[in-house]
Amino acid sequence: MPRQSRNLVEVKVIDCAGTIIINRADHGNRLTRSMVGQLSDAIDDLYREKAVRAIILTGAGETFCAGIDLHELGVRDTSSASPSMDNLRVAQQRWGDDAAAFRDLIVHMLEISKPIIASVNGPALSAGAGLVAASDIVVASESASFGVPDPHFGLVAGVVAPLVCHRVATGLASRLLLTGVTLGATEAHRLGLFHELVDPLKAWARAMELAHLCAAGAPEAMQLTKRLLNETVGEHLPTQLAVGAALQATSCTTEAAQDGIAAFLEQRPPQWK
Repeated sequence: MPRQSRNLVEVKVIDCAGTIIINRADHGNRLTRSMVGQLSDAIDDLYREKAVRAIILTGAGETFCAGIDLHELGVRDTSSASPSMDNLRVAQQRWGDDAAAFRDLIVHMLEISKPIIASVNGPALSAGAGLVAASDIVVASESASFGVPDPHFGLVAGVVAPLVCHRVATGLASRLLLTGVTLGATEAHRLGLFHELVDPLKAWARAMELAHLCAAGAPEAMQLTKRLLNETVGEHLPTQLAVGAALQATSCTTEAAQDGIAAFLEQRPPQWK
């Protein structure tokens, strides 16, 4: 079978489906900024591959994606007790770029004309939850979960929030975003965040079956259907995602975020002021 390695993002093509694997299992498949770009490139490559009629997104090991790598969000200068103004300015620019890059990835997933099927093999948290919500079809293992715990780190899930509102009710989104609660597979399925639940060993196989069902339709019909969904039901979503990305970047500038991230990295409770 054709196989291409992209550092921490792996791509396989089997029959009519291309599978993108987030391959950083030893870190919960947390996304580095370079991996966000690699995911976008992988989607582009599979879009250009004529034989590929659907794209499957999954994670290596027992986690789908636990979010963004928080190590990359810190601004503390290891050579001093506090960051300099230059370090802060650089960090603020980086936070804005990171939020915009993730927003662009999500928009790309929504707009691409080929169906994207999420095969959720474990926890899908924060940015991982966003990848699930941006997928057209979601099949999850019974050991999967869905959550947006960003407030526990002093952060705002600005890009994920509009997606969850788009896929399910605003009230449910409020509950998830304000409490940071993680939903088990059964509840996520009941609420419509997961479309199907399967045995943990069968999630990718079921995603392949769904890919074949999509491939039975005309490519032009798939393209027009996704355009219909994006330009009618999701008409205002790009604007909402842009606002969300700005708020997400802003949240990174707060003292709460820096303490929350430090607390996570130091494995201690945060000390909110």
